[in-house]
Amino acid sequence: MLLASATLSSPAALADPVPGDTQMGSQIAKHEGVAEGTGRDFGPPVDPATGVAVPGIDVSRWQGDVDWRLHWDNGVRFAYVKATEGTGYVNPHFGQQYNGSFNVGMIRGSYHFALPDRSSGADQANYFVNNGGGWSRDGRTLPGALDIEYNPYGENKCYGLDQPTMTRWLKDFSDTYHHRTGRWPVIYTSTSWWAMCTGWHAGDFSNNNPLWVARYAATTGVLPHAWRVYTIWQYSSTPIDQNSFNGGYDRLVALALG
Repeated sequence: MLLASATLSSPAALADPVPGDTQMGSQIAKHEGVAEGTGRDFGPPVDPATGVAVPGIDVSRWQGDVDWRLHWDNGVRFAYVKATEGTGYVNPHFGQQYNGSFNVGMIRGSYHFALPDRSSGADQANYFVNNGGGWSRDGRTLPGALDIEYNPYGENKCYGLDQPTMTRWLKDFSDTYHHRTGRWPVIYTSTSWWAMCTGWHAGDFSNNNPLWVARYAATTGVLPHAWRVYTIWQYSSTPIDQNSFNGGYDRLVALALG
């Protein structure tokens, strides 16, 4: 599902990333594009079924030390922070970003950028948990998220894995994270990547894993197989990655509590 007349707006999407520094969604923007009308002029989406939404952002090394008070004053109430990538990278700004968002009052979580061609799902889940990807039942910590998108370091968009192998890798990561933390990880992806690299019927993660869908347009469009609803929607990368939680603040707290 490539968006017509796309205009890339994320600086990270325009350059080849330094190994370890891939920004969430940068490869989705690069391969699928960004529809006109997203960004500053496109407020937090409200789901028609619920009539409510909670605004959030996600950050990585690219944002450096973040002014969390500024974002809080602008209405942001949750954040995801990049912790790790593969099994050899930890975000050098993780402490300031993860603890700073919490200290200002936000509900926050961490995410891992997957490199399925480098090591097993279990190895990467363990590395993630050991380096900031854990979870605690404090009502302010979201379950860790797995960022799975187009390969930033090679021509093969699916990391050289066929659909059954990719599906097994994802299950390995998810099961290991669940074993370590007691929570199922949120899965961040796009519909187009998921269809291409896992297949529509290669696996059903919708019963356990909340969906964080990326689509830079006025609607989410068709969701990946076999999710019927999304939990978080990354709808813009301008001026920073912007997200909308599908529900009220009480449901965001419920997600944090498990």
